[in-house]
Amino acid sequence: MSRHHSAALLAFLIWGFFPIPLKALASYPSGQILLFRVLVSLGLLLVVNLVLRRAALRGLAAQLRQASRPEQRRVLVLAVGGGLLLVGNWLLFIYTINQVSVQAGSFAYLICPILTALLGFAVLHERLHRGQWLAIGLSTGSCALLGMGDFRSLGLSVVVALTYAFYLISQRLLRDYDKLILLMLQLVLAAIILVPLAGVLGASLPQGLHDAYLLRMAVVLSVCFTIIPLFLNLYALSALPSGTVGILMYVNPLVSFVLAFLYFHEAATLTQAVAYTIILASVVLYNLPRK
Repeated sequence: MSRHHSAALLAFLIWGFFPIPLKALASYPSGQILLFRVLVSLGLLLVVNLVLRRAALRGLAAQLRQASRPEQRRVLVLAVGGGLLLVGNWLLFIYTINQVSVQAGSFAYLICPILTALLGFAVLHERLHRGQWLAIGLSTGSCALLGMGDFRSLGLSVVVALTYAFYLISQRLLRDYDKLILLMLQLVLAAIILVPLAGVLGASLPQGLHDAYLLRMAVVLSVCFTIIPLFLNLYALSALPSGTVGILMYVNPLVSFVLAFLYFHEAATLTQAVAYTIILASVVLYNLPRK
């Protein structure tokens, strides 16, 4: 397994345990959690990039100055669009985990790999061989089986999945640019949008700053479940096709589903167990070398 495969696998393994700290904050509004996750993540990235990575900042600035006007516009559109998609995904995912169920949040990331692989094929013209199409077909059927009967949760899961799939594609298109600096700039945009909307989101900046527990958990969310796995994910995308990263994403929801049943004691059915087994088989099939 290459370093890029290992990075993607580790990122999604970390995200699989994300429901644990989110559930620990279930008494807080989703907007409050999102606001402090963005602000703390941004603060940490500002320190890292402005203090420790000044050469990388100068390099990115020079890279953009030397780029053509169309390329500069393309980078701007993709960076801004990616930031909006990322923040929208975070808010929807936090709401889904804390207000609907861990299973509904996990189901979003069962749909997401299929969408990412198909978007990679349609937008980036990444090739898929017959075995990979078969794996996508098996995954689609399994996800449809899991989604039957709860259309509200299914609809929410689809929107969560779409926002992250499009984010991955947008960042794949920016693979030649520094990942941590782009993420910092995207979080600057997110903070500019979220701080004025704090009241609408049910968040309170002054109150949150005096809440030691929220601040501690925001640091955990920012370091362990945001910056580290996002960097690993973007590093993997710099070399691997979007479809491969998308299929490896199945590690995330499979871990979360195990937590939902064994740790949070949510109910499971035989149909779900069969569907998860088929999805796991599709992951193996998708990543088999082409003969």
